[in-house]
Amino acid sequence: MNKSTAEPLPLNPNGSTSLRVLPSVCALDCPDACALLIEVDGDRVVRLTGNPDHPITQGFACVKTARYPERQEQPDRLLEPMRRVGAKGEGKFEVISWQTAIDEISDRLRKIIDKYSGQSILPYCYAGTMGVIQGDTPKAFFRALGALELDQTICATTGGAAWEANYGPNKISTDPEDLIEAKYIVLWGINVLRSNSHLAPILKAARKRGAKILHIDPYRNETSRFADEHWQIRVGTDAALALAIGREILAQGWENRDYLQAHASGLDEYRQACEPWTLERAAQFCDIPLASLRIMVEAFAKSDPSFIKVGYGMTRNEGGGNALRAITLLPALLGSWTKLGGGAALSTSGAFQLNRREITGENLIAPNTRHVNMNCLASELLGANTNSTSNASVTSNKQLSAKEVIRSLIVFNSNPAAVAPDSRRVREGLAREDLFTVVLEHFQTDTADYADYLLPATTFLEHPDVYTSYGHYYLQYADAVVEPRGQARTNRWIFQQLAHAMKIDAPALYWDEATLIDKMLASENPWLKGIDREQLASKKSIKLQLPKPFLPYADGSHFPDKKIRFAPPPAQIDFEEQPCDQYPLRLISPPGDFVVNTTMGNVPSILKLAGGEPSVLIHPADAQKYGIAASQTTRITSRYGQIDRKTIVSEDAKEGVVISVGQWWPKLSPDRKSLNDLTSERLTDLGGGSTFGNPVVHIGPVR
Repeated sequence: MNKSTAEPLPLNPNGSTSLRVLPSVCALDCPDACALLIEVDGDRVVRLTGNPDHPITQGFACVKTARYPERQEQPDRLLEPMRRVGAKGEGKFEVISWQTAIDEISDRLRKIIDKYSGQSILPYCYAGTMGVIQGDTPKAFFRALGALELDQTICATTGGAAWEANYGPNKISTDPEDLIEAKYIVLWGINVLRSNSHLAPILKAARKRGAKILHIDPYRNETSRFADEHWQIRVGTDAALALAIGREILAQGWENRDYLQAHASGLDEYRQACEPWTLERAAQFCDIPLASLRIMVEAFAKSDPSFIKVGYGMTRNEGGGNALRAITLLPALLGSWTKLGGGAALSTSGAFQLNRREITGENLIAPNTRHVNMNCLASELLGANTNSTSNASVTSNKQLSAKEVIRSLIVFNSNPAAVAPDSRRVREGLAREDLFTVVLEHFQTDTADYADYLLPATTFLEHPDVYTSYGHYYLQYADAVVEPRGQARTNRWIFQQLAHAMKIDAPALYWDEATLIDKMLASENPWLKGIDREQLASKKSIKLQLPKPFLPYADGSHFPDKKIRFAPPPAQIDFEEQPCDQYPLRLISPPGDFVVNTTMGNVPSILKLAGGEPSVLIHPADAQKYGIAASQTTRITSRYGQIDRKTIVSEDAKEGVVISVGQWWPKLSPDRKSLNDLTSERLTDLGGGSTFGNPVVHIGPVR
C-alpha cells in the first residue's frame, strides 16, 4: 500500500517546548483530501502524517505528501517579488518590492484593457491548491475585469460530462465508507494504490468479508498486484467491454427490471447498441481472456451488491466520454444503487454544492464573454483559433482577430509550460515579447522562466482554507500552521491588491475569510444544514448531512424526470489517431510511483525515489522489435514533437503501448522537454477534455 513510513505523531515527542502538532488538510489534487497532523518546531515544518482520527485518512499520508515538509523548507523557494531582466525563457530576474510589483502590473493591465479590452487577458489556473479560498475565489478578480473565461477542461471534464449525461447534474458516488458491504469490486482504469490510496484499507476490509477485486487497466501496476485478478485491456477499448457486459446481463435476464422500469429511459436503444458486442467479439477486441470474461459477468451480475470505481485517466482519449458512460451505466442496469455499498464512484464533488456564485464572481460574467479551452493554450497564445466542438479538433487555420488575441496571461495554481498539451508550441507562445505574463508560484518552474513578473505565493501550510473532496463526503477547514516564508503572499491578497490599485468596484474581492466562509456555507444544499463557520473552524472536518442509509440514485437520477439516461446510448468510438507504420505504438501517461504531476516535481527525495530522471516502460517484445535495451536512452517521436527518456523494459507495459509514468518538470529532464511535447490539442468526445492517453508514437535508440 502507498503509505508513508511515518506513524501518527505523539504530542511533543522530543520534549521540545517549541514543538507543536497542528491539524491541517492536504491541498494537493487528489480525491483523498487527507486530514493531516503537522509537526512544527519553532517556525519550521519538520514532519507530516495523516490524522488517525479521520475515518478516511486513517493515520497515514501518501509517499508524496509525507515529503511535503521537505518541499516547504527547500532553499530554492521563491521569497520576494521579481521582475524579468533577461529574455523570456531564460529565467533571469531582479528583486523588486511588492509595491513596485503591484503598481507596475496594475498599470500594464490597465493599458491593455484600455487598448484592447478585458477580453485580451487570460487567467490560467487549475488545481495547484484544492482550497476554495485560494483556488477558486481569485477568479472573481478576472471576472470583474471582464477577462476571458478559462474552461478548466484539462483533467476531469470528460468524466464529469459522461457521468452527468447518465445521471444528471451534481455527480455523487457510493460513500467509500460503505464499500465494505460490496461483494464484487471492479477498479476500472485507476491505480488506486497511487491515485486514491486511502481507499485501499477499505478495499482490504471488503475482501476480508468476501469481496472479489478485479483491476482493469492496460498498465500492470501496484493495484494490479493488489487485486485478485487483473485484465491488461487494450488501450481505448473500454466502451466495447462495458457494452459486452451489458449485453450479456440483458441476454441472461440478470438486469433489475423493476428498477429500470421505474428509473430508466432509453433502454431499447441501449440494448440495440450492446447487441453487436458479444463476449467473444469483446474478448478479442479488448485482448482479454474470454473464459475470465464469462466468469466475471455472472459473478458481477449476481453479487449482492457489486461496485465499480472508475478513474479519470481512462477518459483522456478520443472515446473517453463514451467509455465512462458505458461503464457507469452497468450499476443502473443491475439496480446496484439500491444496495448499501453497491453502485459506482467517479467523484463525490457534487454533494458539497457550496454557494460559490458571489465569492468566485460568477455573477460578474458578461453574456458575451469568450471562453478559452485550457487544452488549446498553445493555439490561443500563437493566435490560431481552435475548433473545440469536434473530438478530432487539433488546430484550425483560422486566425484570431486583433480583438481576440491574448495580450496578457496570468498564471496561478498551474504550470502550463509542462502540463498543457502540445508543450513545444505552448513554450513558443509564452516566448512572445508582446505577451505580458505574470506568474504566482512557490518555485521557479518552467512557466515561471517566461514570466515578466514572478510573485511568491504561500503554500497550503501558510494560509487558512476550506476544502471539499471528490473522494469522500467530509467538508474540512485548516488554519495556517506557520507564517509565510519571506515575502510570500496568498493568491487572494495579491489579487486584492491589484484590484485596489485598479480601483475595481466589486465587493466580493475585498471580503475577509470569515465573510467568504459564511457566504459559501449559505447554500440551499440540505446536506450542509447545520454546518456553520464556527463549527467548521472548531471541528476541522465535518461529514455532510447525508441521508441514512445513503443510496445514491436508488430513487433515480438528478434529472427533473428522475430517469437515468441509457440513450443516446454510448458507443465504442473509432479513434482518428491510430497506430500506423510511422507511429506504431500508443502512448499513455498514468501517475508514477512517486512523481504524479509537477507540484512535487522538484523535491529532491522524490526525484531520487523516482530514479533521478523520467523514464518510459515498454514491453519486452516491443524492445526487441525496435532495438531498445533496458536503461537505454530512447527517443520517442509523435506527430507533434519528440523527447528522450530512459527505458524500462517490463511486461507491466502492454505490448504495443509506451507508458510514461508521472509528469516531470521539463527543465529537470535530460533533454529539457515535457512529456507533453508529444501530445496534441485534440479533444475528447464529451466535455472538451484532454487526450493525453491518445498519441501514437515511434520509439528508437538515440543515435
